[in-house]
Amino acid sequence: MLSFTKMTGLGNDYIYIDCTKGVKLKNIPEFTKRVSDRHFGIGSDGLILIDKSSDDNSDFKMRIFNSDGSEAEMCGNGIRCVAKFIHDNKLSDKDKIAIDTLAGIKKVKIIEEDDGSCENVIVDMGEPIFQDSNIPYDVYEPFNKDLDLDVNEEKMRFTVVSMGNPHAITFVDDVDNIEIEKVGPIVENNPMFPNKTNVEFVQIIDKNNIKVRVWERGVGETYACGTGACAATVAGGINGYTGENVTVKLPGGDLKVEWGKDNHIYMQGPATKIFEGKIEE
Repeated sequence: MLSFTKMTGLGNDYIYIDCTKGVKLKNIPEFTKRVSDRHFGIGSDGLILIDKSSDDNSDFKMRIFNSDGSEAEMCGNGIRCVAKFIHDNKLSDKDKIAIDTLAGIKKVKIIEEDDGSCENVIVDMGEPIFQDSNIPYDVYEPFNKDLDLDVNEEKMRFTVVSMGNPHAITFVDDVDNIEIEKVGPIVENNPMFPNKTNVEFVQIIDKNNIKVRVWERGVGETYACGTGACAATVAGGINGYTGENVTVKLPGGDLKVEWGKDNHIYMQGPATKIFEGKIEE
């Protein structure tokens, strides 16, 4: 039997497995699809594996698999929960931890409460990426904030940003009335994005507050997306809509995002354990 912990970052829920003691999964994509199924499995947006790092510059390594079995480069909500998992299971006594991901090494800071618990985590998400080869998308431009795509026979304008994984952000007047189940898959699977893309629909409230819904690549609509919140903040900034400090209001709750003077994006939000259990591999 395989031990697991189900955790969530504002409703963006994953199954977490500790691989630091030698656990090796045989067919990770198929296992992920099985356990993520909300009717026949545990139910989640995907699977996250926590392991020792082979890199001297990081303390741990995380791998993220979407519920469809595809591997993702980075997950902002997931990495906060990884930090809490490390803290709660005493895998490290550090309050600042470097975690290796497919999007590079990310640094997290554990915010410890008076009782010693960890409920919030700050993540240095690194610098936003605009070069097309790193997003990737099939436009030979170093940066594109005016990408027009045909969606349901209408033109929609997107800003393309990477936070280690691809994001296409569009600004709307009323995010609640977007038919995200129709629009999201069309943009996600547009040939312009060879590795598919996450899609953010952003409503500007004011310079310091935005409302966001996310269609997550390989998952569908999620209650929250950490990298999506950061990408939306970056897109808002470069389009002149938002300032350096933004509260991102997602269906699952709020994330605080700062675009620092060092050009790094800092995200703060909660990490919550739901339950633990065992499952057959």
